[in-house]
Amino acid sequence: MRFEQAKALLAAFERERVRYVLIGSMAMAAHGLVRATRDIDFFVATDVDNVERLKRALRSVFDDASIDEISSDDLAGAYPVIQYGPPEGDFVIDLVARLGDAYEYDDIRAQEIVVDEIVVRVATPRMLYDMKKDTMRPQDRLDAATLRERFGLTDEEP
Repeated sequence: MRFEQAKALLAAFERERVRYVLIGSMAMAAHGLVRATRDIDFFVATDVDNVERLKRALRSVFDDASIDEISSDDLAGAYPVIQYGPPEGDFVIDLVARLGDAYEYDDIRAQEIVVDEIVVRVATPRMLYDMKKDTMRPQDRLDAATLRERFGLTDEEP
């Protein structure tokens, strides 16, 4: 995802008042830890009003009727991740409502960071570390180690 595309999406989320938190590698980049990625990950609230605002934001950036297929019921269902791939991009947008039994939207600790005059709700370094440190995915473990080193995190912190 190009930086300009990410900014357009984040500006649309702000304009539509979407309840989201940026997570994953783009959140790490917002904290100054840049690595290559082909996706952008958002934790989102699953209430119907928020999902409608999310769809309006996506439609304002991408001319794609398939956005209308995103539903609150799907996000709140048994498979709480929707992967959306815009037709004109070579990237995907992951919309996450829950990570197993560990995290739901209200569990995600976030802070606001201003990026080119856009207010972005991004997971805190501690939250990113907690989300990544115990996964089986090697890249997550590397990310956790990078976060631990850069921000002086330990497992004993809350």
